[in-house]
Amino acid sequence: MASNGNGEFTFANGNGTAAVANGNGTARNGLAKIQTQKKGNGMCHDDSTPPVKAQTIDELHSLQKKKSAPTTPIKGTQGGAFAITLSEVERQKQQLQSISASLASLTRETGPKVVRGDPAKQSETPKVSSHVSHHHHFTPTISVSDSALKFTHVLYNLSPAELYEQAIKYEKGSFITSTGALATLSGAKTGRSPRDKRVVKDDTTEDELWWGRGSPNIEMDEHTFMVNRERAVDYLNSLDKVFVNDQFLNWDPENRIKVRIVSARAYHSLFMHNMCIRPTPEELENFGTPDFTIYNAGQFPCNRYTHYMTSSTSIDLNLARREMVILGTMYAGEMKKGLFSVMHYLMPKRQILSLHSGCNMGKDGDVALFFGLSGTGKTTLSTDHNRYLIGDDEHCWTENGVSNIEGGCYAKCIDLSGEKEPDIWNAIKFGAVLENIVFDEHTREVDYSDKSVTENTRAAYPIEYIPNAKIPCVGPHPKNVILLACDAFGVLPPVSKLNLAQTMYHFISGYTALVAGTEDGIKEPTATFSACFGAAFIMLHPTKYAAMLADKMLKHGATGWLVNTGWSGGSYGSGKRIKLPYTRKIIDAIHDGSLLNAKYKKTEVFGLEIPTEVEGVPSEILDPVNTWSDKNAYNETLMKLAGLFKNNFETFTNYQIGEDNKLTEEMLAAGPHC
Repeated sequence: MASNGNGEFTFANGNGTAAVANGNGTARNGLAKIQTQKKGNGMCHDDSTPPVKAQTIDELHSLQKKKSAPTTPIKGTQGGAFAITLSEVERQKQQLQSISASLASLTRETGPKVVRGDPAKQSETPKVSSHVSHHHHFTPTISVSDSALKFTHVLYNLSPAELYEQAIKYEKGSFITSTGALATLSGAKTGRSPRDKRVVKDDTTEDELWWGRGSPNIEMDEHTFMVNRERAVDYLNSLDKVFVNDQFLNWDPENRIKVRIVSARAYHSLFMHNMCIRPTPEELENFGTPDFTIYNAGQFPCNRYTHYMTSSTSIDLNLARREMVILGTMYAGEMKKGLFSVMHYLMPKRQILSLHSGCNMGKDGDVALFFGLSGTGKTTLSTDHNRYLIGDDEHCWTENGVSNIEGGCYAKCIDLSGEKEPDIWNAIKFGAVLENIVFDEHTREVDYSDKSVTENTRAAYPIEYIPNAKIPCVGPHPKNVILLACDAFGVLPPVSKLNLAQTMYHFISGYTALVAGTEDGIKEPTATFSACFGAAFIMLHPTKYAAMLADKMLKHGATGWLVNTGWSGGSYGSGKRIKLPYTRKIIDAIHDGSLLNAKYKKTEVFGLEIPTEVEGVPSEILDPVNTWSDKNAYNETLMKLAGLFKNNFETFTNYQIGEDNKLTEEMLAAGPHC
């Protein structure tokens, strides 16, 4: 309905034509006139506003999006009349030059021409402001160079909301779940490919790194790395757009590392947004040149005929160039663990111990480290509502204390429930990434028990999604070092106090036991050893990390503990799993210091010091021999496990620590005697 200026009003009459009320109670078409109630100002409803200035729908949409602006003063403005002012335009130009240099090829002196923003939005974005913001689109200009034949559009440090849009629009298999998390697929590879990981062996790394039997470091040469790098860079440059994340590793500001991740998928960009430390806008403005760069061209395979390649997948590290290349796998965990390997190399050079561990802190400032392989309860036990979470997986121990390497958590989701893991359950919300999970087509509710895609379903979320996370993720020196083992043989005590040599021995051994199935349905334990509880990621010889751990524990008065979360009263199949409430009581006694004051006795064979009493735990289970009805079977199983430990440790006996090799001798003496 609208006024025609003469006090008459038009309205729709239901058949698409207009009727006009003439002011005498009858409309011109014979229908009754519509009465209106005017206000004192002559308006029916005073909700008028100035009309929008947009002329098109695209312009109207552009008005929805508020432009971000830097908030820090420009460097140089305080230097007096002769100070050189770096404009925002110049700052962003330098940033794009840095990204272009990262994408430089062997055959070009410079990288491709790069321009900010999604190419799909270039034509629809009006020039509503001349202000240069974080998402300003530079107009491409053609120059005479093979690298300028096309432009690579850079989607730089996008927010989770922007990455959601990119994933859902352009990546098949991306959906929003009922809790707001982004569900996505990693393709054919749903886990890491350790046999396809390569490290460049050069004059420096040949002497520094751990090579040979037991080592995760498979060598490649510089030339082969550059062939794969060229393949990855050329693939990324062939795309209309790439995602670039500039972020940090290590919450310790004195030892943080600047990393750049160049990837082709929004999923990968959001994953690393969550897993690395997110820079503030101020930090991002002055990020500069990264210390390490990842080229994730995982959609594109490596050339199988390239030297050293054994499949179409290759994850390559070049520590001299400080670069990593990913080909042939879209599993996001390769980026996370690749950077962890880099930290295992860089941090010890600064006399900083890098650790594959969980870490939490009590209200009185007492810090505990939790080491453990898959299935030992590391995540469950380090997540404690009565303590602050510093981190769940990767840490550094410096001269100042401990610091989390990451900015997020990467939790397993198989059989996840709100009752068992409420913190993880509640963290899977908007901004989180869910990998390879199965959900209801209509409700989008996730079925965490469904293994249709893989058993290795995962969730990646920022650490601040955990309510009791300590931000910043740093703490004082650890008071307790807890080594977790799920012993399915059922012969290790629920808890043992370790001396330094024993701590080093069991730290290097990295023992747990998995339950393996056979064709006829019989299941028996299988011993698994992973040096330093993370052999796949360490770069130096395990004894170097163990020596650093012992030195820091001795210097800061930390106590070592071996906690068995596995079986008691028999091996898997005959015994029973130690109850979680008992293990929690043991961990509580470690935290509050009461276990230090307990009475101890020494076990046979392994020579472990075990307490005679722990509050809230049945005393008879503290010595495993008491729980076995068949003592002969216990002794046979104990000797079997001791032999497995000794055979595993032979890999490390030839490595000398120090001039007199005393530490190695002490570690050997700390192992089982059989």
